[in-house]
Order: sequence, then C-alpha cells, then structure tokens
Amino acid sequence: MRFRYFFVRKTMFVKYATAFVIFPGGFGTLDELFEALTLIQTGKVHNFPIVLFNSGYWEGMLRWARETLLPAGRSRWKIWIC
Repeated sequence: MRFRYFFVRKTMFVKYATAFVIFPGGFGTLDELFEALTLIQTGKVHNFPIVLFNSGYWEGMLRWARETLLPAGRSRWKIWIC
C-alpha cells in the first residue's frame, strides 16, 4: 500500500494491528512505537501488547522510562522485552 500522508499510514498501521513487535530501528521506529504507546496511555486502544525485540538495544530507553516516567506517574505502559 502507498499513502500520500504519513499520519494516514500510522493510523492504518494501528487500526488493523492486534500487537506490535518492534525491532531495532531509527527515528521512524521510535515514532511508531511512541504513537502506539500514546494510544494505549490515552485509552484509544486496549489489550494491545508491544514486544521489543533485542533487549540490549532498548535498554537505555526502558531505563529512562522506568526511572523517570513511571515514578512521576506519567505513563502506564506494559512492554514485553525479548
């Protein structure tokens, strides 16, 4: 499929998914990961698992989330790490 606008692609990406398996990537990958996390946090999607592949790659981001976001009550994420 081809999409003229990126936000339409992201919308379709989430609309028809039942889970995300996120592989190491760049800014686009982070954008789509945080888009999914935002939809979970705001209650727009429910029971939507996110699996992060290659735990070493995501370690810094997850440490930051655990040490900064979660204690401050800024997030309610449930992320599986492989």
